[in-house]
Amino acid sequence: MGLLTGNVSCTRFNIIGLPDEIDFESQAFQALRAGSAIKERAGFVPFELEEPYVIGTQRWAFRVRIDKVTADRTLVIERYRELLKVEEAEVGPPSPKTKRDLRKLAEEEIESRTAPRSRIFECIIDQGVLYAATTTNSQLDILVNLLKKVGVSVEYKAPWVELGQEETSSIVDSSNPGESVLGCQFLKKILEDPTVYVEPQKGSARLITPEGTKVSLSGTVIGELNRYLDEGAELLSAKLIVNEIPIRFVGLSYQISGMKVESFHGDHWTEVLDERMEPIMSMWQLLDEKYIEVMNSVQSNQKDMFEDEDS
Repeated sequence: MGLLTGNVSCTRFNIIGLPDEIDFESQAFQALRAGSAIKERAGFVPFELEEPYVIGTQRWAFRVRIDKVTADRTLVIERYRELLKVEEAEVGPPSPKTKRDLRKLAEEEIESRTAPRSRIFECIIDQGVLYAATTTNSQLDILVNLLKKVGVSVEYKAPWVELGQEETSSIVDSSNPGESVLGCQFLKKILEDPTVYVEPQKGSARLITPEGTKVSLSGTVIGELNRYLDEGAELLSAKLIVNEIPIRFVGLSYQISGMKVESFHGDHWTEVLDERMEPIMSMWQLLDEKYIEVMNSVQSNQKDMFEDEDS
């Protein structure tokens, strides 16, 4: 899934620090060498070979490539058993330390013969906002660190961050940057909007109960979903239809995934990117507007309740 093709996953950041020129080449991706002790490497690559990163005024497009060597666990176990058998035959029963050394040796041998797995995701910086085509925390951490190295500072773009809102929860863990239980509350309230509803047949939802139990629902989820919400559960994420567009919305971290975006054809990849970014940005704008509308209403009701209690 990316910005140019397929369904879209997206996390946004606000740019809070930016140099006059971004030197992406200083952190360009470099391939891992065979047999190297380095098992993971990440860096920037352009959208197309030898294409510029700058695509307009205050607009940059780039991809992040992450290569990682991971030894197949099954192969490691098999090689370890072979080494263990040889050790027992030639030396005798191995000590715990010898077993650890043999296990490490097995991992190193398998890793030396294993090609790295690559992950690539697309990003665009447009007028002070970074759109990253991933919702994976480890990839986002790598992205943020790479940007720091080229002088770009970012913070997660979520309404509660921009509005300075904070709220704690006894059951929702919001320890990761940008997360808040306010997103869960928003996701629950937005279901009251007539233009938003849970996917009726192939739905999915994740909740956490007042007791702290995480629950995953799939299929025709609306009945069970409503029951859990009535019992005080918080809605972490759900597959929604928003203005007839399917998306999976993660309330806790304010991210979207699985958004269906029409395929476009153009003479140049930047034309395709511009066409596809339009509905993506429109979806974000719609969600931001609904957050302001819904959560202002919630806070207003809470204020009225407190005033009634005081009187």
